[in-house]
Amino acid sequence: MEIKDRQLEIIEAAGELLTESGLGGLTTKNLAAKMGFSEAALYKHFKNKEDIVLTMLRYLAGNIEERMVNTVSKYDKPQDKLSAIFKSQFTFFDEKPQFLIAIFSEGLLESSPEINQAISDIMAITRKHLIQIIQQGQKQGQFTHKVQAADLAHIVMGSFRLQMLQWRMSGFGFDLKARGNKLIANLIALIATRNSIL
Repeated sequence: MEIKDRQLEIIEAAGELLTESGLGGLTTKNLAAKMGFSEAALYKHFKNKEDIVLTMLRYLAGNIEERMVNTVSKYDKPQDKLSAIFKSQFTFFDEKPQFLIAIFSEGLLESSPEINQAISDIMAITRKHLIQIIQQGQKQGQFTHKVQAADLAHIVMGSFRLQMLQWRMSGFGFDLKARGNKLIANLIALIATRNSIL
């Protein structure tokens, strides 16, 4: 997704407002004050608040897709691919937690059909890559065949989402990368076949 430097600054500031004050705190007045310019200046870059949130979500979707494609291409083994994409996710959100809050912000899912779709698109990107990796692992005898790839992807995504929610609810109070890496190692141990562990 093409995004200008100033637009990126605005959506990052919007994410920070969501983190600090929730959806109710994300107003064009508050955002303009945080950016240090007038509300009118915001409208040079975005049509309204929904446009800002949509841009944030679409930027995040593009970023996740690009990182996952690049990360997966560096590894051959499915276990390494799975571990690497989650390490990439934990690193990204550790550095930019304002983007995480956009997904979990109360009321955001009910804001509009377009926002709902943008959040669904983010989940679909992650799900697509996970299923491909898990299917590869199943074909190679690395991951269990007892559970379908789509269901395993659902379990892995749910575990990741819960980890991120706990981090957010703790006020970002623990080492996300350390705990996240332990989580993915445990998940891989759970879905790996006995032969792949030996």
